Amino acid sequence: MLDVVITDPLFAVEVIFSGLLSGIMYSLVALGFALIFKASGIFNFGQGAFVLFAALTFVSLLNMGINFWLAVLISLAVMIAYGIAVERVVLRPLVNQPLIILFMATIGLNFFTEGLAQTLWGTEVHALDLGIPDVPWNALGDATGLYLSVFELVAAVIAGVMVVALALFFSKTRTGRALRAVSDDHQAAMSVGIPLQHIWAVTWAVAGIIALVAGMLWGAKLGVQFSLALLALKALPVLIIGGFDSIEGAIVGGLIVGASEKFAEVFIGPYFGGAIENWFPYVLATIFLLFRPQGLFGERIIERV
Repeated sequence: MLDVVITDPLFAVEVIFSGLLSGIMYSLVALGFALIFKASGIFNFGQGAFVLFAALTFVSLLNMGINFWLAVLISLAVMIAYGIAVERVVLRPLVNQPLIILFMATIGLNFFTEGLAQTLWGTEVHALDLGIPDVPWNALGDATGLYLSVFELVAAVIAGVMVVALALFFSKTRTGRALRAVSDDHQAAMSVGIPLQHIWAVTWAVAGIIALVAGMLWGAKLGVQFSLALLALKALPVLIIGGFDSIEGAIVGGLIVGASEKFAEVFIGPYFGGAIENWFPYVLATIFLLFRPQGLFGERIIERV
């Protein structure tokens, strides 16, 4: 298949562009993990369940006959409230506990959230129509020769706008600057009057918002089903490659994973019998762990012994 790259380079470009569009959506999922980890040093294993819960809430409201935008607002309020409740009820009592205890708490949170979603909304698979057709954009194809999906393009734009908005929020606003201070040094931030628990609550609320957007986009692409919770596993190589504590790393890591998995599936997969798209990102992440364990943008940790 590599000879296709040489004889038809436009096809290779199309494959890579399609992967980059998926990668932006991976970045959106990974951002939820990166924000929590940056603010508190906790890997939130329950973020994938957050995505599932948000998507199920939204599609169930639509099925009840509620207006689309009203359903968005209600789902947004639910996810913000749920994120704040998780921080106050689950994590705040565990402040100053070893990180392994906090990590185990997020694993329990994952199963609780999945069970809560199932109890409230049922276990049926739901189709989610956002009004964005999943068909090639013929006008773009006729002009450039690249036949990309309209849905992937629009979803990438939505996810990109979300990523840029979050980047501006955390770089330009007072709350965002406080978050950066908290991520650098909790004790120093508290000593200058930054309310640590307030910042954590805001971070979990934002993680809930991210989960809703990701759940809507991935639910429309794959269907709203419990496999959406497994997006957490696809976010792992993104975070390993980009760096667990880096917003920029989540973006770049998502692009790398999206482009590499598509390229590997189309041009390398045939030599291995195909179906390597799902595991190739983990191979790439393992290579990074061997040679750059902190990721491309993560901070190198140096401990004195």
